Amino acid sequence: MAKQYGDSKSYEQKLEKVMARLGVESFDYGWTRLECWVEFFYKGQLYRFNHSVANAKAHGVNIQYGSDVFAQVVLTLEDIARMAERGIYELQTWVVGMKALPAPKEIPRCFLMMQFTEIPQSVDRVNDAYRRLSKVLHPDSGGTAEQFRALTEARDQALEYFKEAAE
Repeated sequence: MAKQYGDSKSYEQKLEKVMARLGVESFDYGWTRLECWVEFFYKGQLYRFNHSVANAKAHGVNIQYGSDVFAQVVLTLEDIARMAERGIYELQTWVVGMKALPAPKEIPRCFLMMQFTEIPQSVDRVNDAYRRLSKVLHPDSGGTAEQFRALTEARDQALEYFKEAAE
């Protein structure tokens, strides 16, 4: 069974409180059906936390909605605020330690939107994913016109990626 978090409004309120605890005056955030982000300046440094349903699943967490990965990011930021308040780590110290890790492999957004965790090996895999997701995101199947349009644009961009790579 997929893990579900509470009402997204409560996590928006919790994010406000976490940002105040960290001393962040302005921040921005958002989520789609499958991913989320939180962006803010902390002590002059820009930070952006991204998360997705695909990333959660790749790490063994069964989640279905972007609002739930948003909840996970907010809870993680709350943990970081606790560490800072306890004097264990400041946010920038924690992130500097992460910079020693190898850089994550960049995956074009079009592939992420189609729930790939890595660049697929063929156009056939892109078309298979498009057909699978169309069954869920098409307006006749319970999705919205906007979701289906975004999926179609992602597929078109993915196919263009393969076309350019072949040239």
